[in-house]
Amino acid sequence: MKRIVLIVFLFLLGGLGQYVLWATSPLEVPLGAESVTAVLGGFRSLAAETVWFRAGRLQREGHYVELAQLASTLTALEPHEPEVWSYAAWNLAYNISVMMPTYEDRWRWVLASMKLLRDEGIRLNPKSPALYRELAWLFELKMGTKIDPASGIYRTKWHEIVTEVASREAWDELRMDPALMQEVEQTYRMDDWADPMTSAVYWAHLGLKYAGKEDAAFLREIIKQSKIIHMKNRNMVK
Repeated sequence: MKRIVLIVFLFLLGGLGQYVLWATSPLEVPLGAESVTAVLGGFRSLAAETVWFRAGRLQREGHYVELAQLASTLTALEPHEPEVWSYAAWNLAYNISVMMPTYEDRWRWVLASMKLLRDEGIRLNPKSPALYRELAWLFELKMGTKIDPASGIYRTKWHEIVTEVASREAWDELRMDPALMQEVEQTYRMDDWADPMTSAVYWAHLGLKYAGKEDAAFLREIIKQSKIIHMKNRNMVK
């Protein structure tokens, strides 16, 4: 019986691929997750363990693109486990992106990571401080520091996105609440939403609503460092 289940699972694995990068569902659970749940039923945990085992091997061997496909399947198998979303997003932003030949190509993977966390992971796990931390950390570390030589391109691309959204006041496209944005502006004296550091503060601030002591300390540190980077960048422009 287990062998039959694994065969079915491997078939699903090939079909799911990178669905999280291109498809979204208005339902509470991604379509891929519903399909896996319906077919595997009580064997879903067994399939998840199999995928985690395979993912660990691929990571050790440095097969990151194949790992991205496997990680997307994990989000289908365990959509309400924040760890799988963090794992998948980290692989896109920090492993696959640096393999790309141009900075513009790198940006596509960083943006995919951001959308994965924001549009899917947090939507399905709205009270997970870990996912808010990961998203805020992505804005701060990947865009705000020089750890990635393409960070300047990332900031430029993000500036273009936010400027266009702001012109239409379509903040819902970025999953941002105008009332909460105003709260961030008043609390932290940051109102330049085209600066990714302001987004880092926004998501960290939102995560504080659900954070315990340890997560809260991390989120406050992200806010602190993002404010410092924000002020430094603003002074450089002046």
